[in-house]
Amino acid sequence: MSFPRPISAVVFDMDGLLIDSEVLVRAGIRRAAQRLGHDFPDALFAKTIGQSDGPYFASVRDHFGPDFPMERFRALEAEEIERELAGGICLKAGVVELLDHIDRLGLPCAVATSSSRASAGRHLGEHGLFERFGAIVAREDVTRHKPHPAPYLEAARRLGVDPAACLALEDSHNGVRAAHAAGMMTVMVPDLLDPTEEMQGLCLHIAESLHAVRGLLEAYFPGPTL
Repeated sequence: MSFPRPISAVVFDMDGLLIDSEVLVRAGIRRAAQRLGHDFPDALFAKTIGQSDGPYFASVRDHFGPDFPMERFRALEAEEIERELAGGICLKAGVVELLDHIDRLGLPCAVATSSSRASAGRHLGEHGLFERFGAIVAREDVTRHKPHPAPYLEAARRLGVDPAACLALEDSHNGVRAAHAAGMMTVMVPDLLDPTEEMQGLCLHIAESLHAVRGLLEAYFPGPTL
């Protein structure tokens, strides 16, 4: 496929796209809710993927009601998620190969994540990826979060690239909404969420994996990259 404009940079989401963390986070959240006698439904989790803490906890309170013991839930959730993450998080298939290809193309790249800078440093660092990005935009770096475009706009600003010239890679619906609102050329690589009709309309392409994204770039930038 072709892209509507030249690509000058690539901006990645992190959780569920670079690292296989969402399934672990979901398991931890479910156990925390169960310890309080509640079920945390898939529909609620799907709604909150890609949100930062504030909107996430607001969604939880809206679902369970004003009497839900939020502070206790937050403590249990942190405990259970840390238990899940303690064994380490695998990279998503194709991450290293895609980054190597982007390096050969000479394109700068960044991360725009709703996770904290400490989380990004920990999980990207343990795979030797943190230093491979020209910019890391984390939760603390913006005042508005996905689905607002602020994280993607800040990533483009730090790279010194027009957002319209950026390729954004996302796995979540909220992330796709943010990248599209920032004016970026957006490709969805689904993780736990299937692409909806809305996502089809906001994305240039739905790719089955990061290997497929590399294939798109190889087709768009034909010829030797060494």
